[in-house]
Amino acid sequence: MPTEVYRSGGGALTYSSDLTLQPGQIVLIPLGRKVVTGIIWKKVPKVDFPTKPITKLLCPFPIPKHLLKSISWLSEYYLSPLPLTANLMVPAGIAAKTALKSISPENKNTPKSPLEASEDALPQKSLTTKHKPNTCLPELSDASRTQSGTKLPKISLNSAQKVALKELQSIRSSTRLLRGITGSGKTNIYLSLAYDILTKGQSVTLLVPEIALTSQLVQIFERTFGSQVILMHSRQTMSERRRIWLEIISNNSPRVIIGPRSALLAPLHNLGLIIIDEAHESAYYQENPPRYSALRLASFIASTRKIPCILGTATPNLVDYHLAKTHHSLIELTQKAKTTAINHHITIIDLKNRDNFTKNRYFSTPLLTAIEKNIQAKHQTLIFHNRRGSAPLTLCENCGWQALCPECFLPMTLHTDNYTLACHVCGHSEKVPTSCPDCGHPEVIHKGFGTKLLESELKIIFPTAKIARFDGDNTKDDDLANLYNEVKAGEIDILIGTQTLARGLDLPHLATVGIIQADAGLALPDFASEERTFELLTQVIGRVGRGHLDKAEVFVQSFQPDHPVIRTAIQADYPKFADFLLHKRHEQQMPPFTYLARLSVTYKTERTTLAKIRQAYTALSQNRTLGISPPMPAFHERTGRGFTWQIVIKSSSREQLRQALVPYAGTNGFTLILDPPSLL
Repeated sequence: MPTEVYRSGGGALTYSSDLTLQPGQIVLIPLGRKVVTGIIWKKVPKVDFPTKPITKLLCPFPIPKHLLKSISWLSEYYLSPLPLTANLMVPAGIAAKTALKSISPENKNTPKSPLEASEDALPQKSLTTKHKPNTCLPELSDASRTQSGTKLPKISLNSAQKVALKELQSIRSSTRLLRGITGSGKTNIYLSLAYDILTKGQSVTLLVPEIALTSQLVQIFERTFGSQVILMHSRQTMSERRRIWLEIISNNSPRVIIGPRSALLAPLHNLGLIIIDEAHESAYYQENPPRYSALRLASFIASTRKIPCILGTATPNLVDYHLAKTHHSLIELTQKAKTTAINHHITIIDLKNRDNFTKNRYFSTPLLTAIEKNIQAKHQTLIFHNRRGSAPLTLCENCGWQALCPECFLPMTLHTDNYTLACHVCGHSEKVPTSCPDCGHPEVIHKGFGTKLLESELKIIFPTAKIARFDGDNTKDDDLANLYNEVKAGEIDILIGTQTLARGLDLPHLATVGIIQADAGLALPDFASEERTFELLTQVIGRVGRGHLDKAEVFVQSFQPDHPVIRTAIQADYPKFADFLLHKRHEQQMPPFTYLARLSVTYKTERTTLAKIRQAYTALSQNRTLGISPPMPAFHERTGRGFTWQIVIKSSSREQLRQALVPYAGTNGFTLILDPPSLL
């Protein structure tokens, strides 16, 4: 019976099989000299040309229909090659010889779906094998599940939460936005929603930005739902992730799947609810091909299955907020869950007034006084600065030489702990020169500051204090989790960190937050810089005043203390901030009032790059429905790959924008991003 297979840059390939196959089953197929993994797609009529046979059925349990539809939708919506989107749906190593054990499908609770002979198979070029493993189903290891009982307790809600829950459940739109201020108890609403779904025999997917930094939320779900909770995360081995995937696809028992962006692709046949916590987080956007937003994919899946998708956050993405208001799918929770929660006192420090910095050039005098009191009282202080390292600029004061990355040609950052210069874009590192490589001048100086320098300064000022850093240099999830446990236990006096610390951590001993330069992110040349700055400030300020201590205070240091973003963040007034930015975006014709795409060209020589981007600009300019920027250097103009230039394209119609860019999808040298979250 004939079967089709899609390949990168081409149409469907047709195969044959004597087996009775279902859409979504995973098979091995010959492709050239290789044997690759494919996904059965659909039955096709008999063809009048020779076809190769499918090599092997890998697993009898088909990928759920909503994920099959997502393969095509992602490919079309984001102009991504179909095999790349198909790769997302199948765990790495599914065809490994040791991955599978013989088992009859009748031995398990096999998902029911119509049997169809001869289906389309989507090859996954990244998964190749010469083995022909048997059909499989290993048992899920105990380490992947919680061990408490499965009896579901009732969830206690306060009056505000009950109202919000009722309103959420009454919304007709599949996607619903829950904007809850920090400490309002969004978690209890998640639990109640999950409870209702599980009692109906359906499953829940809960997305979190990172497992290591959302351990408290995970623990609450584990305590509540016990062994029905299954975790999916990067710390699991490939073998463990594969076993989890096979356990999920083979069993219709209701469960709660918790994990980062990829957990949305867990093969649940009985999915009844999607919850996305901290929905504003950038981690929900996949920056590597195939590029996509997990929020948009979740909305598509929810609409396809006619189930709720809840976006929970205190600071929604502006586009999501505008859409929710427009479609009457916004629920706001503005009351603190705990009556013991206190209103923290916020002090604004003007960085331009150096009289505020009599003891140290980075830390204002009132902030240092608060830190000293906290150390004596066994309370904690959080110092936030969204730049890691010690100094972002190294130069010669004689000739002006700068330490630039040889790959990216961007300034390298000094890290004084190992006295190296590191590029925070590509990871290149080298020793700090003892003299200028160009003129030989002995004075090489370092400008600016990062979290490592702040740590060094604080160790000098408070030599007996225990100080810890949370930033991008803490690369391992286990390290972050262990560090968080120390903080929660009160063993750390001063926490220093970047946006890693801004996420929803509950810090019971935290009494003071110091934001070293609140307006630093506003200087970035990007339409999303104000939104990111507001989100970060709101999240950081929200770490205090959660009801653990009698007193909490925040010190906000800024060169622009009266900037609308700074003022609304301090007031935790998201609606006012959204009104300000929506008005500005409307004037600039930026999202949500238009659709964006970024088309960039990268070649080894600048001459070729300029020629290609100008050709694209000229061709697209013929389309009168588009607004097109002049060709311009990318934010990271020069890298090891060559020179990159870009154009930004706008349209009031996303479909017209997508159609206009089809010729550039997959074209050599071009990178196309639809709905870019940033233009940097």
